[in-house]
Amino acid sequence: MNGKEVFRFAVRVVPQSVEYALQNAGLTVSSIDWLLLHQANQRILDAVAKRLEVPLERVISNLANYGNTSAASIPLALDEAARSGQIQPGHTIAAAGLTRGSLIIRWG
Repeated sequence: MNGKEVFRFAVRVVPQSVEYALQNAGLTVSSIDWLLLHQANQRILDAVAKRLEVPLERVISNLANYGNTSAASIPLALDEAARSGQIQPGHTIAAAGLTRGSLIIRWG
């Protein structure tokens, strides 16, 4: 993999994907409580959050504990955040992978 190209792709495409999902849900970036991204690397998480204007304290990350856990990264981080009480009922989560897939979750 070409790390620089992956970074550029992620920072360009992931925010577009999140914004599209939010638009389809009738929401804006300011409506979300948490941003949950594929846990590829911290630089990508930080850059995508910056591009979306989401404060870093609203980005769920477990990279420091596990590194990149591939396809399991979003479910693992979501489970940890829910079990720890970080995510509360009624919170809105924007989740996005690296391959143009995003979803909006209203936590129950």
